[in-house]
Amino acid sequence: MSELALSTASTEARDFYLQGVDLLLGAKPGPEQAFQQAIGADPQFALAHAGEARALFLCARIPEAKAAALMARELAKNLPQREKNNVEVPLLTIEGGSARAYKLAREHLMQYPRDAMVLAPCTGVFGLIGFSGRKGREQELRLLMEELAPHWNEDPFFLTQLAFAQVETGDIERARRNIERAMERDSRSAHGAHVKAHVHYEAGEKEAGLKFLQKWLPDYAKEGLLHCHISWHIALWQLELGDHDAAMTTYLKGVHPGASWGPPINALSDSASFLWRAQIAGMTRNAKIWQEVSSYGTKNFPAASLAFADVHRALAYAATGDQPALQNMLEELRDRQDAGKLLAGPIVPALAEAFGDFVRKDYAKAVALIEPYLAEHERIGGSRAQRRLIDLTLAAARAVN
Repeated sequence: MSELALSTASTEARDFYLQGVDLLLGAKPGPEQAFQQAIGADPQFALAHAGEARALFLCARIPEAKAAALMARELAKNLPQREKNNVEVPLLTIEGGSARAYKLAREHLMQYPRDAMVLAPCTGVFGLIGFSGRKGREQELRLLMEELAPHWNEDPFFLTQLAFAQVETGDIERARRNIERAMERDSRSAHGAHVKAHVHYEAGEKEAGLKFLQKWLPDYAKEGLLHCHISWHIALWQLELGDHDAAMTTYLKGVHPGASWGPPINALSDSASFLWRAQIAGMTRNAKIWQEVSSYGTKNFPAASLAFADVHRALAYAATGDQPALQNMLEELRDRQDAGKLLAGPIVPALAEAFGDFVRKDYAKAVALIEPYLAEHERIGGSRAQRRLIDLTLAAARAVN
C-alpha cells in the first residue's frame, strides 16, 4: 500500500494505521488496538475504521465489526474512489456480500495491484475465493497471485500468500522458495509460519515441520489469530509420529474450545478434525470432549451456512451419536441445495451423511457417498491438509468394507 494516499492530516493516525495493517497482514496480535489508536488520533479517518472492522471480523467480534463498518462507510462517502474501495471491499466481506466484494476487488486490483487491504480478503483458504464453493478455486487463486506477482517484488505478505496458493496446487518447491524468502523478511508473521508448516506437511517432512513449529510458537501470544490453528498442526504431527499422549496434551491446551482462543471456524474445524483423525489412528474416543465440541459447533453455527463449518459440525454430531441433530442438519442442507443456495453443492450433505454411516459402521454406504466427490472436495473450503480427513475416512472405510 506504499503508493496509496491516505486521507488524514495526522501523521500519528497514519503511522498507527500502517502498524495495524502490518499486524493484520501477519496475523500478529493487536491490530484492532493499532487501528483504534489511529482513530483516536483522527476520528474521521475512514480507512482506520475499516481496518478495525476487518480485524474485529477476523476475531469473530461480529457486532463490533459491523458497528465499525457502518462508521467507515459513512466517513468514506466523499473519499477518492481508490480509498473508497479500500474501505468497501473489507466491509462487504463483513456484511455477507462476498460475490460483490470479490468482483470489486478484481476490478480494483487491475488498476491498483498493490493495495493489500483489497487483496488480503481474496487470499488464503478462508478468503473470498477459498470459500466460494467453486470447482478449481485453488488454481483460480494461484492464477490471481501469479498475475499480481510482478508488482510486489519481495514483500513478505505477498510472498507468503503466493507460497500458500502454490503449495495448495502442488507446487511444493516453488512454494518453499517463496516462503523462505518471506520468513527471512518477517520471521514473526504467523501467516508465514503457517504456510511454512503447510510446505513441510505437503512434502511429508513431519519431524522438520514439528521441530519448526515447536520452536516458533512459544513467542506467539495465545490471543494471536492463528495460535489455535498452529497448535492443531503441532498436535497433528505428534499424532502422525505416534506420540498420542503428546498430541492429546497439545490439543487440550491449544485447540479444544474453552482452553484455546481462535475464531469459531478454526476452533470447531480443528477440534473436530483432530479428534476424528485421532480415532482413525486408534486413540480411544472421549465422549465428554466430543460433546463439548458438538455443543460449541451448535452454539456458533446454529444453521447451515458455511460448507467448511457444516462438514465439521457433521463430524461432531456423528461422533457423539446425535442422530436427530445430524438428520436436522441434513434436511436443512438438502433444502438449501434444492433452493440453489449451497455454494459447494451436493458434496456437503453427502459428506455429512457419510460420517454418520461411518460411525454406525455402514462402511459400504460411507464409501459410496464419498467416492463420487473425491476429486472435488476443494469446494468445501480449507486446505489440502485439513481436507485429508476425507481421504483418511474413505481409506478407513475401504479397509474394513
